[in-house]
Amino acid sequence: MTKTSRNPAYRRYTRRMIPISLAYVGAVGLASRLIPDNAAANGATVAIALVPGLAALGWIWAMARLLVELDDEYLRMLEVRKFLIATGFALSITSVWGVLELFTTVPALPVFFVWPLWCVGLALGQLVNWRQTGVAGCA
Repeated sequence: MTKTSRNPAYRRYTRRMIPISLAYVGAVGLASRLIPDNAAANGATVAIALVPGLAALGWIWAMARLLVELDDEYLRMLEVRKFLIATGFALSITSVWGVLELFTTVPALPVFFVWPLWCVGLALGQLVNWRQTGVAGCA
């Protein structure tokens, strides 16, 4: 059993993230089914489209709670480093792509993809933590 899997803050984090993730996937699926492509922005379409965004806010809240609840300073530092790596990764990709969009004819990158890129960055941050310390952070 690893240090992180024994930590109650990580168990609470996992118990929060699973239902939020299921809600996000379900909300994206439902919005995709209910809102036709290129639909006009009206009260109903905006309300339906905002539901997955609320789940994404739930993820951010759960990650913030993890930082607050972690009583081990070392594990908290690993999580913060993971968040910084994710932020740098997402900002790097979107900034470079944005300049390409500005000066060339590459396809536009929808803003929606910033969050998935940040999540990929979290995985990279976890890998960096594991390679450098042997402890990945969140289990």
